[in-house]
Amino acid sequence: MLGVMLQFGGFGGFNFADMLNQFEQMGFFRYVLPFLLIFALIYALTSQIPLFKENKGAAVIVALAVGLLSLQFDYVPAFFQAIFPNLGIGLSVLLAGLILAGAFISGEGSFKWIFFGLGALIFLVVFLTSFSSYQFAGSWQWSGWWADYGGIILFLLMITGVIIAVTVASKKS
Repeated sequence: MLGVMLQFGGFGGFNFADMLNQFEQMGFFRYVLPFLLIFALIYALTSQIPLFKENKGAAVIVALAVGLLSLQFDYVPAFFQAIFPNLGIGLSVLLAGLILAGAFISGEGSFKWIFFGLGALIFLVVFLTSFSSYQFAGSWQWSGWWADYGGIILFLLMITGVIIAVTVASKKS
């Protein structure tokens, strides 16, 4: 009901896309979400340290200070803008690999190693792609080469992995 009202003018023609655009204009995605993520991670880590286990207030203050200090300059928001879209693509590739492997490969043991290798490969791609677009360490010369040949290399590695997995699974059965 709320979605219908938002879409069809219940609140002045306001829809979900407009709401997300307003959040973006207010800096929600650039500052609020990175702050919340850093705050939660620092709080979770500091609350496990023996010094802060008894004093949760101090852990909150440390997490709040680190979260706010990390947003003082644009390094963290720019890095998050570079890494999380690539991470979403990497997770989509991993999910597609899980679906395809589940359809064609039988056996528990081969799944673990195949997806460890696929996950490591996706991590490297996300890492390299994020840092090449972030460019905090200067211009990386391999980024143009990766754009030309990276997809082909990844495709060939995935096909090789599937062939090896099918071969190993067929030898066991």
